[in-house]
Amino acid sequence: MSDNQTTVRGAIETPLQPGIARPDALRLAADEYARVADAVAALAPGDWERPTECTEWTVHQLVSHVVGMATMASSPFESRRQMRIAEKRPGGEAEMVDALTALQVREFGRHTPAELVADLYRIGPKAAKGRRRTPGFLRRRAMAGSELVNGQRERWTLGYLIDVVLTRDPWMHRIDLSRATGRPLALTADHDGRIIDDVVREWAARHDKPYRLTLTGPAGGTWTSPDPDGEAFELDAIEFCRALCGRGSTPAPFDTQVPF
Repeated sequence: MSDNQTTVRGAIETPLQPGIARPDALRLAADEYARVADAVAALAPGDWERPTECTEWTVHQLVSHVVGMATMASSPFESRRQMRIAEKRPGGEAEMVDALTALQVREFGRHTPAELVADLYRIGPKAAKGRRRTPGFLRRRAMAGSELVNGQRERWTLGYLIDVVLTRDPWMHRIDLSRATGRPLALTADHDGRIIDDVVREWAARHDKPYRLTLTGPAGGTWTSPDPDGEAFELDAIEFCRALCGRGSTPAPFDTQVPF
């Protein structure tokens, strides 16, 4: 986002609803599936066993999770299947996302690199379509269980998962792939900048303090709270997002995390 942005402060309310307009969410979802598929297709044979910043995962395991999550989004049947299995694991309802990712790595980790590339190109459009078809009354429902964010349990609506987290997740993992392999990271203002803008707005609502934020790079911009005397932060846009999800050594501004 190249233009200045003003973020209205306000405490976060749960169960969380999407903070991004539905048409934007759908466009970003379809584009991100295509971008992460291209990034995975560009991997060399030697890249697949490299470690990633998801410390328990190699590149192969990380991609398996991305494929599994996209597959979950592709149909109500697959979503229910994965949810049912995840709920039965220890702590399933308490940590639904962790249980789901473990399932996905276990199941899709059996696929070869070539199969995972083909999976992403095949399933990405289906996942975008499946998310588009989820009706509003379901998207407004609270999910089972809760997630631990900033030291507190919070509830999410299904719409927050579908419209927000399911796009942030492959987006952040595309960054992970670039950092693990040294391959270029494609960034544009209209796609990555829009995702980051939504992240900034949620971050501002979560900490609910005056601030001035400048993010550098092709997907960056400037955001301010209504109070002009807020604390000022300036850092790379990607490093800002990595800090908010606990990656790297840069501390998250106001020690505030945002789900990815």
